Amino acid sequence: MIDTVVLTLTKDMYHISEPDKFKPSAHWVENPTAKIREMQSKQNPTKKELRSGIYKPRLTIGHRINAHGSQVMLKIELSLPKLIFGNNFDELQYKDFKNIITKFVDVLKDMGVIVSAQTLTNAPISVIHYSKNIPLTNGSTPYHYINKIKEANIKLSLDVNQTDYRNEGYSFKWHCNTYEVAFYDKIKDLETAKISSKRALEKDSELQLNIFKNFINRKNLEILRIEVRLNKRQKIKQLFKLLNIKSELTFKSLFKPATSKKILLHYVNELESKRSALIDYKAPSDEALLAALMFHNPELSLSKILQTFAFKKMLETKNIRELRIVFANYNRRGWYRLMSDTNKVGLPSTQSSLSIIRDCINKFKPLRLNKFI
Repeated sequence: MIDTVVLTLTKDMYHISEPDKFKPSAHWVENPTAKIREMQSKQNPTKKELRSGIYKPRLTIGHRINAHGSQVMLKIELSLPKLIFGNNFDELQYKDFKNIITKFVDVLKDMGVIVSAQTLTNAPISVIHYSKNIPLTNGSTPYHYINKIKEANIKLSLDVNQTDYRNEGYSFKWHCNTYEVAFYDKIKDLETAKISSKRALEKDSELQLNIFKNFINRKNLEILRIEVRLNKRQKIKQLFKLLNIKSELTFKSLFKPATSKKILLHYVNELESKRSALIDYKAPSDEALLAALMFHNPELSLSKILQTFAFKKMLETKNIRELRIVFANYNRRGWYRLMSDTNKVGLPSTQSSLSIIRDCINKFKPLRLNKFI
């Protein structure tokens, strides 16, 4: 479903009732003669509050320059599951929206900001993070799937600036200026946060440390998390147009399981499209591999068949990332051409290594920890 959202409110959509709760004080907002353009006032949850189970949004009041001049805007960033459950292991459903709005209004009031329920319901969204927690109960681990994801060679996508494989293989993400897709071991990240919150991928991880004890004696439960972080309205619009999603970019309009599911599946499709059939195909012998390549690819020349055969044999000892490093001194275009040719090779269909991820997203049942621990 949805995890994090950023709402951006204009001055007529909110009232600051307690400006001194902001740092520095937000008194300047009510002063129409102030010539302050770089001023910002912030209010974030403290580590003490988070450790006490108190969750609050992150608030920023500042100026935004647009075609109509300068406007004082209130930016609200929050994790919706953390607002309702105090953690984001548990997942929301569509029926939770009314409860979210009620809690949202009350929390903002406590922070010295008055916003109506109707305003929040129809507030414009500038950032949205779609997510799914995938429970693994068959003895497999997130580490296994993250390594399979890493093999997809995502960096070949033209709009991807960087891929990161971090924390000893417990997280993988690809990102550019406007969006990011991340896969990580949810329980391992919580364990990391217990040592140092700065090393964890999760923001405000102190809030969830109280549930860590629930995982200590767990049996056959791991959680792989996927997040699609759309960090610009322009990217949200572009993606919605591509996927034929017709929706206003407002809080209520975007709070739909069908939209979340479609976005997440799109990036799983992207991932699998970059993953060559060679990676998952298992032949009983070299002769069988050669025969399969020849039978399923009659249009390929002898040299291409032998090239593909050799590449498959190399993949048995090194993954694509490692092979790219080995051949780093060779022409980059040659490597891209090899990857493109390899992805077109046909082989007998085998179950995707990522099928468990796709199946979980297709079912789209909200995870509840109390069903597992």
